[in-house]
Formats: sequence, structure tokens, C-alpha cells
Amino acid sequence: MAKPRKREKKHINRKPVKIHTIFEGSKSKNKSCPKCGLGVFMANHKDRWTCGKCSYTEFKTQK
Repeated sequence: MAKPRKREKKHINRKPVKIHTIFEGSKSKNKSCPKCGLGVFMANHKDRWTCGKCSYTEFKTQK
């Protein structure tokens, strides 16, 4: 019997993620996780900050 053909993966062009702004040094746009420490950044959502590594969540207060 013939072997089934393997599907080829499509290449997706993606833009590099900009997590740092450089003025007079390097400063991160996102907060770092207080549990994981420096180097692990939290995702900025509409109503919360979340860490993808440890699932730590901080809710934003509404004014």
C-alpha cells in the first residue's frame, strides 16, 4: 500500500512583538509578574493583567 502524504506546514509571516521602549535605557511596556520575578511579563487585557506562566491575575480598578 502507498504511504499517506504528509501535510506541509504553511509559513505565516509575523511581526516581531515590541515589549520594550527605549528612551534613556530599556523599559518594558508590560509589567513583570510578582510571583515569577523579572523576565516573565504579564499580558495586558482590557480589565486585568495576567501571567501566562503561573496564571497570576491582577484586576484593574475602575475609576
